[in-house]
Amino acid sequence: MEDRESDVWSEWLLHRKHADDPQWERAVQQNFERYADRVLENAHLSPGMQLLDVGTGDGVVGFRAIHRVGSTLRVQMTDISERMLRHAEQRAVELGIRGQCTFIRCGADRLEGIADGTVDVVTTRAVLAYVADKEAALREFLRVLRPGGRVSLAEPIFQDDAFAARALKKLLESRPAGTLDRFMPLLHRWKSAQFPDTDEKIRSSPIANYSERDLIRLAQAAGFEKLHMELHIDIIPSPIPNWQAFLESSPHPLAPPLSLILAEQFSAEERQLFESTMRPVVENPRTVTTDRMAYLVARKPAGQPLEAMAAAPVKRLD
Repeated sequence: MEDRESDVWSEWLLHRKHADDPQWERAVQQNFERYADRVLENAHLSPGMQLLDVGTGDGVVGFRAIHRVGSTLRVQMTDISERMLRHAEQRAVELGIRGQCTFIRCGADRLEGIADGTVDVVTTRAVLAYVADKEAALREFLRVLRPGGRVSLAEPIFQDDAFAARALKKLLESRPAGTLDRFMPLLHRWKSAQFPDTDEKIRSSPIANYSERDLIRLAQAAGFEKLHMELHIDIIPSPIPNWQAFLESSPHPLAPPLSLILAEQFSAEERQLFESTMRPVVENPRTVTTDRMAYLVARKPAGQPLEAMAAAPVKRLD
């Protein structure tokens, strides 16, 4: 089993996502459940089906699926984090549904231990965003689905955050020293520690080198048909409850918390300026945040061999 320092996935899901703040944790869980319910609405599950939840995390998608469908649904849950699998398994025991669940440690792009054409539905929630070879993962989803099986995904879109960090960098580079507000370089230093800020970094970053259009193109290239994409952009009140929680949180598993960025990259004077500028914003009840989530639904063609699908021409959707 991984130690806590090496397992960024469980560290983020269980701690840094909500900075161990109970109020924020409840808000995070409500959001996760909202995403999961949308994924399950698109999945169209029915009794007797086999569900594969890839990158299951805390298991919310699989558990809510069982609650919806009942005792005949079987759910396979995969994750690359051993700790999250054990966490989800313990939760399944507490819910009294352990017998309906199977837990498998593997990556999304290599679903080891899952045979071809054995599941009815594949689901993910915030998984492909962290996979370097997204098309390989989508081909794996196709492989394990039965003919006519469905994939239902919810993936965050971080590209705008990276574009904002890149724009800040270009602004700083284009202005003579001393002509910008002293806070602007600090803002860029913070954002660039959590999101790529150059074209090269964006291209190589799994969280930022794709848009919702790329997801649907990659799914089509993998061999899926009857694709439907919805991009949901919600401007919502900031869920951050206080300054300390803001310091100890991060926007995604690969990003360091703000407290670490301030400690390692800011002087004492810069930290004071940053807090005096940002703390009133964080603590303002009218502050809002933007949530971007892409929901993709698609089907595996019925009765078409994998070799034929791989050879089929792909129409680019731009």
